[in-house]
Amino acid sequence: MIRELDARFGDPVDAYVNGSQTWLRDDGPGGEAIEWRLHPVPNWLPPADVAIHEVFARVSLAVTETEDDDHANGLASALWDGLEAFPAYGDEMEPAPLAAAVTEALGVPPDGVGLVDHDEIADAWEHSGGSLSITKALLDQIKA
Repeated sequence: MIRELDARFGDPVDAYVNGSQTWLRDDGPGGEAIEWRLHPVPNWLPPADVAIHEVFARVSLAVTETEDDDHANGLASALWDGLEAFPAYGDEMEPAPLAAAVTEALGVPPDGVGLVDHDEIADAWEHSGGSLSITKALLDQIKA
């Protein structure tokens, strides 16, 4: 996934202290804005001596330079456990057209499609002290 993100999107436009990496792009149906967010693993810790805004670039460079897919996947999965795409700026969008647009933009179909309550997940993540998998929480809500 990191190779695809790097090749198609480049470096994130923002990064958060919790490890999330974010891109804002007009990939949605009809060119609508989509926020792409790479979610950190539970209890995420940044690599030593790497600024938050440099983490993705450093990891994507390491992933790109290796021909060993297991090593590349290990580097990425030690930091991030899933990518979410959702309408930016609170816009409303039907899940099926969003899923089609996401697949076209990234070249990879989503593992789940549906509506989620971001506030509920954020509250649960904060209550857990960062030990909750945001990606798992998203998928659990979609399946519920």
